[in-house]
Amino acid sequence: MQVGVGRIGRPHGVRGDVNVEPRTDEPDRRFAPGSTLTTDHAGHPNLTVEGHRWHSSRLLVSFADVGDRTAAEGLRGVLLSTVVDPVEVPEDPDEFYDHQLVGLAVVDRTGSNLGTVAEVVHGAQDLLVVTRDSGGRVLVPFVAAMVPEVDLRRGYVVVDLPDGLLDLVVE
Repeated sequence: MQVGVGRIGRPHGVRGDVNVEPRTDEPDRRFAPGSTLTTDHAGHPNLTVEGHRWHSSRLLVSFADVGDRTAAEGLRGVLLSTVVDPVEVPEDPDEFYDHQLVGLAVVDRTGSNLGTVAEVVHGAQDLLVVTRDSGGRVLVPFVAAMVPEVDLRRGYVVVDLPDGLLDLVVE
């Protein structure tokens, strides 16, 4: 199973190191030297990890074939993924991979269709980017109080949102 493990951020230094926003509970394992990661970048479909280190609570990674700041800058925003044995996938019913959520229908408690999960944004608070059927996109905090149900088998998430949140269109 292919799962996302990080997103490349800005370059660090002049030797091609990059900041990586980890999207895994095991960054030391997933970014171990010699690991090959798949990307969504046409020029670099695969990147091989040369090394990684933590600096000021940020993950810095060096890749083979990315030898300078210019090359590193060209990778900003690139998603990194790897193949994970399904046996390794946790059985916790409250944990989801981004690829499991993207594409799910978003419905309210009455079952009315509100849109589709277009993306998951990670940061201080995980957010679902919902493309509204009526147009535009809204951000929904991915917390149990606002997303009380995720049904992967049936292909939807239920949201229970405060009044007005769906009116805060971001695009």
